[in-house]
Amino acid sequence: MIELGPLFVAELLLLGAVVGFMAGLLGIGGGMMMVPVMTLLLMQRGVESGLAVKMAIATSGASILFTSVSSLIAHHRHGAVRWPLVAAFAPGIALGGIAAGAGVLALVRGQWLALAFAGFNAVMAWRMWSGGAPKAERRLPGAAGMVGVGAGIGFISALVGAGGAFLSVPFMTRCSVPMREAVGTSAALGFPIALASSIGYVVGGWSLPTALPGAVGYLYVPAILIVATASVLMAPIGARTAHRIAVARLRRAFGVMLGGLAVYMAWQAFKG
Repeated sequence: MIELGPLFVAELLLLGAVVGFMAGLLGIGGGMMMVPVMTLLLMQRGVESGLAVKMAIATSGASILFTSVSSLIAHHRHGAVRWPLVAAFAPGIALGGIAAGAGVLALVRGQWLALAFAGFNAVMAWRMWSGGAPKAERRLPGAAGMVGVGAGIGFISALVGAGGAFLSVPFMTRCSVPMREAVGTSAALGFPIALASSIGYVVGGWSLPTALPGAVGYLYVPAILIVATASVLMAPIGARTAHRIAVARLRRAFGVMLGGLAVYMAWQAFKG
C-alpha cells in the first residue's frame, strides 16, 4: 500500500522540480528521468517491481498533460507551432497512444518494459552526448503517412511515458521542417500524446487491486499532481538559465546521468 507521507511528498516535489528545470534548460521531456526515479520510489513503498515500472511510466506520461500546456502556449505565441501538422498527426497519435496504454502496457511484463526503457535512455544519453542534429533530406508524407507516423509516435511514447519529442522532432527536421517549428509543433503534440496515453493507462489498469489509494488504473494521481505542479513552476527558471550558462557541457553531463539511469533500469529488468 502506498502512503503519501511527508517524505514521499518531498521526494515527489524534488523530482518534479528537477524534471521541470531540465525540461526548460535543455528542452527535453521528463520521462527519461522520471520513470527510473518513480520506479525506485514506488518500490521503496512496497509496490512489486513489475507494477512499479508500469505505474511509473503511466504517471510520467500523464504528467505531460499539465507541463505540455504551458510549453505549447509559449511556442504558439512565438508562431512556432504548425497547427495543420498537429491536426495531421493527431488521429494516429490517438490510436497509437490508446493501443499502447490499454493493451501492450497491461500485457507485457514490467521487466521487459524496464529493459525497453533502459534502451530508450541509452539512446537519449548518446544524443545528449553527441549533440548531433538530423539533416533535412525528404518531404513530409501524405495524409495516410502522417497518420501512420503519428500512430508510431503515440505508441512508442505511451510505452516509455514520454511526450514524443525524441521522435517527432528528428522526423520533422528530416522532412525539411525548420528546427524552431519542429520543436514548437512537437510541444503541441505532447498534449494529445499524453491524453491518449492516459486514457489507455486507465483502461489497461482498470482491474488493478484497489489497495493502491489514489491510483486510477496505472495512474498514481497524487504523484501526477505533485510532480506536475513543481515542474510547471521550475520550467521557466530552467529556460531563463539556459541563456546564462554553457548548455553544451550540461547536455553532456546530463547524457552521462541518463546512461547511469539506463544501467539502473536494465539491472532492474534482469533482477526482476
